[in-house]
Amino acid sequence: MSELPPSLTSFLERAERLLARLEPLLPPESPVPDWNAAVAFRWRRHGAAHYLQAVAHPSSIRLADLKDIDEQKARIDANTRQFVAGQPANNVLLTGARGSGKSSLIKALLNEYASRGLRVIEVEKHDLVDLPDIVDLIEGRSERFIVFCDDLSFDAGDATFRALKVILDGSITAAPDNVLIYATSNRRHLMPEYFAENLEAHSVGEEIHPGEAIEEKVSLSERFGLWLSFYPFDQEAYLDIVAHWLRSFGCKDAEIARAERDALNWSLQRGSRSGRVAWQFAKDWAGVHSSKTSHGSQRGRRK
Repeated sequence: MSELPPSLTSFLERAERLLARLEPLLPPESPVPDWNAAVAFRWRRHGAAHYLQAVAHPSSIRLADLKDIDEQKARIDANTRQFVAGQPANNVLLTGARGSGKSSLIKALLNEYASRGLRVIEVEKHDLVDLPDIVDLIEGRSERFIVFCDDLSFDAGDATFRALKVILDGSITAAPDNVLIYATSNRRHLMPEYFAENLEAHSVGEEIHPGEAIEEKVSLSERFGLWLSFYPFDQEAYLDIVAHWLRSFGCKDAEIARAERDALNWSLQRGSRSGRVAWQFAKDWAGVHSSKTSHGSQRGRRK
């Protein structure tokens, strides 16, 4: 083989040095997700790399654990069952009182249907701009994917607002049939609304047609086919949830009855009778009393 001309050799050497200097500046290759590693994933960013990270220990909550939200549970369960079976199903927006079981419902649905191919990908609100990349990763796969965004809300002019709007149904490209969006929020219309916006006869700031601005804010919520509303629990429902969790910790009925007053005081201190508050109380009460029981048993054995 003949040797390369000196000029070409010099050029190749310079090119190699240039590539060596540029390589650290290039974004690293995103790792390919191991679909067999888990049933739940999180969308992560590490520097310039974006990738799906397997969730090693997803929540173990079951649908049977969620009390006093039977109507909401039945509707989202039916929608998810249709989706897993390959039938038409809707994107879902769960809105309302904090701690009422919105996020827990989605985690429980994963446990219910993971064996039938359901998978959940959790995406933070600020990463919604990456939704097209996520959809490209999972389009065509046999699994059925719920893209889950918790505590969703937007500020005016938020770029992620339009990214989600396009994915829901605003793009020229049809959304793949193996992907749905399930989102939770404390507000129904996802974007802040102001009293002045109701005064359509007057201008709002520089807006000439304020009614159109309001329609823009409402339009995102309307792209979710199924809306589920959650409300604060009354005292009876709250105590029912407390009793369920105390039983799950092995407490007897007599112990549960004794715990009611403490449970009500706990909710008063937190200003809320929610499922989350009931769960927190049950953990505290069961932990304290099981510890006392354990110490009493140990004293008895020492005697």
